[in-house]
Amino acid sequence: MRVWMLVLCCGAIALAEAAPVKNTAATPQPKKETLEAMELFKKTDPKMDGLFTSAFGCAVFPSVAKGAFGIGAARGSGEVFQQGRLIGSATLTQVTIGFQLGGQEYAELIFFENEAALTKFTSNQFAMSAQASAVAAAEGASTNAKYQQGVLVFTIAKGGLMFEASVGGQKFKFTPLSKPPGK
Repeated sequence: MRVWMLVLCCGAIALAEAAPVKNTAATPQPKKETLEAMELFKKTDPKMDGLFTSAFGCAVFPSVAKGAFGIGAARGSGEVFQQGRLIGSATLTQVTIGFQLGGQEYAELIFFENEAALTKFTSNQFAMSAQASAVAAAEGASTNAKYQQGVLVFTIAKGGLMFEASVGGQKFKFTPLSKPPGK
């Protein structure tokens, strides 16, 4: 009986040593809402898939809520990618002033043309005029869209109704993924 126990133990040890070592540090995965928003943009404009491949990075805000009665405000949270790899999260805050009334929800996607543009965003030095810079995502919109100051912005209305003739801008706050202790 002891011989069989010894054989079984040796066999188990041999199998454990031969088994591939699994990476215990899990690769961060995007949230379901982020992936759904990316698919919505690609479905709306199939040629946008090329931008996801060629851009240095992107920020995806799946749901931005906006409301206004004279003064408007919007807020949303999203995730930031560098060359297809999730690197952190971000919040979007928007304030507008002017004739405006209503509420709406939209998704926003920002492509970064190069490392300098992404670094500006991740250093929390990025702000933009909301009305002047965004392109409404539609079939073929990505074909003619051009980067401005290293960024390309698309939005898709998801619901609501907003009447506005306003000016304002968006500010962003980036939070990197937390690093494991010792790294």
